[in-house]
Amino acid sequence: MLGKYAPQLVKKLGLTFPLLSDPGCNVLGSFGILFNLPTPMVEVYKGFGIDLERFNGESSWQLPLPGRMIVNPDGMVKNVELSTDHTERPEPEDTVKLLRAL
Repeated sequence: MLGKYAPQLVKKLGLTFPLLSDPGCNVLGSFGILFNLPTPMVEVYKGFGIDLERFNGESSWQLPLPGRMIVNPDGMVKNVELSTDHTERPEPEDTVKLLRAL
């Protein structure tokens, strides 16, 4: 099941691959990559008009660690690169190389 905003994103970006939507953060929680925003940060987010409750479809105010997880069609995790710094993200070219190597 796609979340409320996922179909809009698929259309806007012209995606041709399946998109994981995780209302309730069940998949992310099973991977252990969620963190709870502290109450002061929730207020900062709200001050900027960011409403995670609305976008995530639940009220926990949790976010995943930024990064990349590559899972093969058999469900085996083949690559993980996560960071606690939201400004550090994997390079798209590196992701493409890893996907082509599957």
